[in-house]
Amino acid sequence: MASSAASSVRAPRPKKEPQPLVIPKNAAEEQRLKLERLMKNPDKTVPIPEKINEWAPRPPPEFVRDVMGSSAGAGSGEFHVYRHLRRREYQRQDFMDAMAEKQKMDAEFQERLQRNKVTAEEQTAKRRKKRQKLKEKKLLAKKAKQEQQKPKEGFSSFIQGSASCLDGLGNIFLLDQRLWLILCSII
Repeated sequence: MASSAASSVRAPRPKKEPQPLVIPKNAAEEQRLKLERLMKNPDKTVPIPEKINEWAPRPPPEFVRDVMGSSAGAGSGEFHVYRHLRRREYQRQDFMDAMAEKQKMDAEFQERLQRNKVTAEEQTAKRRKKRQKLKEKKLLAKKAKQEQQKPKEGFSSFIQGSASCLDGLGNIFLLDQRLWLILCSII
């Protein structure tokens, strides 16, 4: 007996550090506390609940043993059997109606989703086309402006170039300017 008492003595458990009592004031704080508790020991496995399957009625039996006859001599217990069968059949019909309604709603939702996707694509294409059109219009306007400014830039660059070459000889500069004007009028 003494040996069994000595072997049943356990080592003392390590004491947990005391944690302050925190009462969550809202759902977000409660969720934060749960996450903190989970993250204290990341090696510990987290229980994830399985998806709850929808209720489905029990399938009808393959072979019915106690078939009710059409005789008038039914006992008092037969009414309860009939009532349970009727309730089960009504539940099955309600379930089938609910499933049909759910499938109909899902089909309508998918159709609406597809319709929205098509309209969104059409709107996107329309706006893309409009943006492209504006971009091309700006580009053409920029090119036209550059073409319009080219002769002016050429004349000013010619005058600036001739002035820089002449080093302050004003009479030659005027001569070059007149020649330029004559050349522009011929062309």
